[in-house]
Order: sequence, then C-alpha cells, then structure tokens
Amino acid sequence: MSTAPDDEDGEATALSVLDGRAPPRSHRVFVVRVVSGPDVGKAFRVDPAETGRILLGQGPACAVKLEDGTVSRRHAAFDWQSGALRLYDLGSTNGTFVNGVRVFDAEITGGETVRVGDTILRLEPGDEIATASSTQTRFGALLGASEEMQRLYPMMERVAASDIPVVIEGETGTGKEVLAESLHELGRRAAGPFIVFDCTTVAPSMTEATLFGHERGAFTGALLSMPGLFEQAHEGTLFIDEIGDLDVSLQAKLLRAIERSEVRRIGGRSWMRVDVRVIAATRRDLDREVQAGRFRDDLFFRLAVARIELPPLRRRKRDIALLGAHFWQSMGGAPAALTGDMLRRLEDYEWPGNVRELRNVIAQRIALGDLAEPEGTHAPGSKPSDALSVDPIQQIIERNLPFPIARDKVVEIFEERYVSHFLERNGGNVTHAARAAGIGRRYFQTIRGRNK
Repeated sequence: MSTAPDDEDGEATALSVLDGRAPPRSHRVFVVRVVSGPDVGKAFRVDPAETGRILLGQGPACAVKLEDGTVSRRHAAFDWQSGALRLYDLGSTNGTFVNGVRVFDAEITGGETVRVGDTILRLEPGDEIATASSTQTRFGALLGASEEMQRLYPMMERVAASDIPVVIEGETGTGKEVLAESLHELGRRAAGPFIVFDCTTVAPSMTEATLFGHERGAFTGALLSMPGLFEQAHEGTLFIDEIGDLDVSLQAKLLRAIERSEVRRIGGRSWMRVDVRVIAATRRDLDREVQAGRFRDDLFFRLAVARIELPPLRRRKRDIALLGAHFWQSMGGAPAALTGDMLRRLEDYEWPGNVRELRNVIAQRIALGDLAEPEGTHAPGSKPSDALSVDPIQQIIERNLPFPIARDKVVEIFEERYVSHFLERNGGNVTHAARAAGIGRRYFQTIRGRNK
C-alpha cells in the first residue's frame, strides 16, 4: 500500500492510497518439534505468514495441539510481526519459557527450546524461504492491504468455497460481521438468505423462540405462528454474533440443530429439516469460557471447524490510511479535503474501538465540515477527533442551519457518543450497557440502531 502524499501545503488529496499495493515479502517456515512430554515425537509446521496467528495449547482451536494436562487450553501463540516470528504467552497458568527464561513476548530465530507445562519443544527453522507477492487489498467488503490481513485472505477464500461452520474471533469493531457476510456472498450460498442473530440484543427468555420459532399459543403473547431464524436462513447462512454471550441452557439445543440440521418450533410436534450454514463470531476467548463452564466444549468444537481471528486495528497500522480514505470516499467526503497529514495523524492513535471507531470519526469529520485545528491539540494517546475538530456544537451553530435541523444534528452526536461509551464500558453487552445507562434495553437498541 502506498503512503499518503507528502505535499508541502498539506492540501493534496490522499485518496490515492485506495490504489495502493502491498510490496512483496518473504518469511521462513518453522517446525515445532516435541522433544519431551506426553506428545513426544510430534511435529507441527508453523507458517503464520500464510495462516495468521497460530495457537498452541490443549483447546480445539489450537493448530499446535498438545495433550499435556499442564498446558492451558490457549497457552501461547505464534505470530508473524515486522518480518519476524514471535511467540506470545496468552496468560497461561504455568507460563511459557524460552531457553529457560519465562517470557510474555519473544522473537524466534530458530534453535530455541520452549517449555510449556511439562512439555519441551524445539523450534527448528525450515530450509526454505517462501515468498509472497500478493496484491490483494480486500476480501469482499473486508478491506486491508497490510501483511496481517493479506496472509488471512487465502484462508478466507478456502473457507468461503466450503460449507463448514466457522468461528470468527476478534475484538469489538474489527469487522467480524463484514467478514461473515463476505464469506456468504463469495460462497455457493450467495443466492440464499443471510440472516443475523446478535446474542446480546435478545432477552434469554426469547432466544429459543427467535432461533427456532414458535407455534400459535405456545406461550403468552404468541398470537401467531412464527418461523425461527433457522427456518428463515434455509439454503443460506445464519450468522450468530457474540455467541459467547449465548445462555448455557440454549447451547445444547443449538448444538443439536447444527449437528442434525433440524429444528422444532416451541409448541410444535414435528421436526423440520433445515439446510443452513452457521457462522459464529465472538469477542470472547471461548476456550476460557469453556474452562469457566460458561460455554459448552462440544458446541465450540462443532463450530470451530474453521477459525479466523481478525487482528485489531492497532496491529495493522498500515491499513488505517487505506480504511480512512475508503470511508471518506464512500461517505461522500470532498476529495481535496482528505489530506495526507490528516491520515498520518490517524495512524498515531491506538483505536480501541477498531475499524468501527475509525469509521465514526471519519463520519463525524464529514458531517461537521472542514474544521480548523488549533495548534498543539494532537498528542500521542489523544483521540483523533481531538485533532480533527473543535467543539462540535459550536461548529453546528456556525453553519447557520435552521433550529430543528441543528438540534437534531447535536442530538445525533450526543446519542452516538453516549451509546458507544456505555457499550465500551460493558464489553459490548447491550443489556448491561442499557442497565448502566438507566434506560430500557429496547430504547437503548433504538438509539443504537439509528446511529449505526
């Protein structure tokens, strides 16, 4: 991806980053060999540059899967960062040791001895250096030209071409729903429906009826028979968002529906066959949820036939300018107003809200017009909106809009910030956020919906 133009006056358009291409890269393949422990003799090929972050542990999502009972379900991870293989401890119970020293983040060059639990591994560098020269900058609607994203595209293409269940993991705002819809649209079920169910937005008492449907009179208020989301998604895809929040009591019924491809409405007598591909997403570490007894191991194993982990925006800095320019263009921002200097300032921020937060900042900038930037307002760690704008209410006033329109714009800004604030404080859980805000969940959802 090319960088934003560095014009002296800072006013040249920066939309040219949308045409950027990532340069060729090279990497070394490693072999992880078990030299001591219950899995002695096993060997695993580690190539994070092609498959993304590789987990090590006992859990079903781990590519380096060990049977050692002293190893955590997700003990450590291999990742490719800035041209080097790195080993990260994932908060394991017994720690990760490289050459006898406990580490939380270590660079691997080859020849190291790694101890996890009662298992000793030797990391051997491969004989070949693989070279990739991909120019792919997107997968469906999912955008990214960084190395972190490019190495995931081949896996995404294979998953889209298949019909297996998928678990998409990643922090809030990383684009999990965008990826799920792209997998649907680029797969063989593209002509079928794409149905979304967010586990955080439906009360536990209504979840079963929402997923599986109900017959008339099945419970108080059931005045009509209603098909569930599984029926609605027949011959298409059902995307279950934030599946880590699904009530444990319903997980067994979901597992049965997935395994047998059949559902029965509440109050119904017969089972109905459904042809549905299930894609699930979560911001949680499901292995930890399993260990804590909040998520069924068998359901996770059934869902995680394929697993894709989307990296946070702070780990794909090279995509910030690309995404910023994309949002600016798609939302109708004036091309000349998007400068290279503006995009560079966005890259200095950590983006805890990830791509969603970046989009909101760009939308605010476009809505408020070309805003003057006071000297010295931007510093490392400050919010990008602090650098891109002054008092938003004053800016709306100075646009001389009619009172009703100006008032509505101020309310929109307040509602968007208010909802985002309480969602971040409550881990994205709508029920908890609404309770903390002192308003009903349904009203909270209404506010959230009109500000998306």
